Amino acid sequence: MKPSRFSLVIAICAAALSLASCTPHPAATTATSTTPSIETGGSAKGDFGPPQGEPIHALLTSPPNVPPPTHRNHPAKVIVELEVIEKEMPISEGVTYTFWTFGGTVPGSFIRVRQGDTVEFHLKNSPNNKMPHNIDLHGVTGPGGGAASSFTAPGHESQFTFKALNQGLYVYHCATAPVGMHIGNGMYGLILIESPEGLSAVDHEYYVMQGDFYTTGKYREKGHQPFDMEKAIDERPTYVLFNGRDGALTGDQALTAKTNETVRMFVGNGGPNLISSFHVIGEIFDRVQQEGGTHPQENVQTTLIPAGGAVTVQFHTEVPGSYVLVDHSIFRAFNKGALAILKVDGPEDKSIYSGKEIDSAYLGDRAEPNLAAVTAAANAHAAGTLTKEDQIKAGQQLFTGTCSVCHQTNGQGLSGVFPPLAKSDLIAADPKRPVSIVLHGLSGKIKVNGADYDSVMPPMNQLNDDEVANIVTYVLNSWDNPGGRISKEDVAKARAAKPAATAPAEH
Repeated sequence: MKPSRFSLVIAICAAALSLASCTPHPAATTATSTTPSIETGGSAKGDFGPPQGEPIHALLTSPPNVPPPTHRNHPAKVIVELEVIEKEMPISEGVTYTFWTFGGTVPGSFIRVRQGDTVEFHLKNSPNNKMPHNIDLHGVTGPGGGAASSFTAPGHESQFTFKALNQGLYVYHCATAPVGMHIGNGMYGLILIESPEGLSAVDHEYYVMQGDFYTTGKYREKGHQPFDMEKAIDERPTYVLFNGRDGALTGDQALTAKTNETVRMFVGNGGPNLISSFHVIGEIFDRVQQEGGTHPQENVQTTLIPAGGAVTVQFHTEVPGSYVLVDHSIFRAFNKGALAILKVDGPEDKSIYSGKEIDSAYLGDRAEPNLAAVTAAANAHAAGTLTKEDQIKAGQQLFTGTCSVCHQTNGQGLSGVFPPLAKSDLIAADPKRPVSIVLHGLSGKIKVNGADYDSVMPPMNQLNDDEVANIVTYVLNSWDNPGGRISKEDVAKARAAKPAATAPAEH
């Protein structure tokens, strides 16, 4: 049902009033016959005269891709055409949500122009949409960042023009009342206004944007989940995500690079509520431009990005591996979805990072009593008298020192993080599968005892065949599992076999 003309007028007024505080204001300039002009910073330097040459239609890209550099030495007229699309999409595995988008993606299309450009902006509201929308670009000098001129009903198109006076990386978002709901449904993105000289050349540029989402159902609760206004007002997000979906930048969608390359990330925070503590585990940012501004900071570990803010980070890759992007408010990463992967391929450099060199038990004064059963089992195996009971006793001691931190001494695991080993349907389905998991690790989505898990278990290659056999035998004979026995020969065979790449989806 389309809003009435009266309701549209009221909404326009409300949006204009509510966004007044979001409008960028250049510093005041005074000029009299006796007082010289005061320098006002970037905007005073950003008017390079009228556009030159033929108009250019901006190339817009979907995340995590970034348009190519402008490579121009003059200002141009740049035409930007952006469509608002309301669409149902997955927010997590088996969970859908009705997103409101700029360009059909969350975040919206990446816009790249040059300082001094004259931008003719066309905002289109799909006739299939139900709501009016507009756009506030933080890189616009003018009322509401363009919001006051771009209020657009479904099936309509609005146009306004602005000059890109200030270089930098800026957020844009919808500013139609209720503003928080429009942003909370995914209506945000980034616009880069390049300096006249452009940015330094890098091997990769990526577009990543964090947002917090508020659904009536719990995290990963299946089915279609509507927006929850009460949670949004109370700032209690169900999801905190990079690029609008749980796992959007993991697995086959992970960002990629090779060793000895330079990576630049344009990182925004759409909010609507939370501040992001952006961090890449295993990397240090060589260069950070807070707020996407002009003056960089160097050698930064974690950088704050306020809601409605952005940052440009740059770093060089030295050694291969999977580098995890997180909001370092860490429960958001591992329990609400704010996690992504940069997969770096290439040769090792042991002078930079050795990998694990030693993994030995450190038990102090408890070494003898704790390892007594392990020693007894080893002696029994050498004598050819090893029993299942010997293995269970040794396996219990090894499990306590190796596995119990994640899976707990009672085998119950940690809800939503590490799956249970107790009365496990995964183990019951294939009692020898735990051998392969211990040896080769396991990652990806998995269902155990009716609950979903999406975590990573690293391969435990430091364990020898006897130790793996004893641990798995202990697990098989504990906590109502099916029983049975694993031999050293079983482990040797599994060690030589090619591991499964990922976990099965269902058990």
